[in-house]
Amino acid sequence: MKKILIADDSLAQRTQLTLILTQAGHHVKAVSSGNEVIPTATSYQPELIMLDIIMSDGDGYRTCRQLKRSEATRDIPVLMVSSKSNEADRAWAFQLGAVGYITKPYTEEDILQAIDNL
Repeated sequence: MKKILIADDSLAQRTQLTLILTQAGHHVKAVSSGNEVIPTATSYQPELIMLDIIMSDGDGYRTCRQLKRSEATRDIPVLMVSSKSNEADRAWAFQLGAVGYITKPYTEEDILQAIDNL
């Protein structure tokens, strides 16, 4: 099972993802802003980061770019989980270094399959 870091400013989304992932046996840490991701990822060393795009305190695009530029976090896969469903948003996420993209609303199967595909 994986160590996973979730970053989403919605408590409901963090709770839902945490529940799905812990019930599947993963170890989860959750933060509420993009600005918390780099220091948390550096200390926690997750095997996967699930990152929302629209967050008031550090958006997911900027956070993904920072993760991929940092030697300490560049090799950690980033899976975007966002309500932004436009193909341009998806393409931009991949260009910044994300390895996957899930659109909200999602199902438990969507989440677990995306992780299995990494």
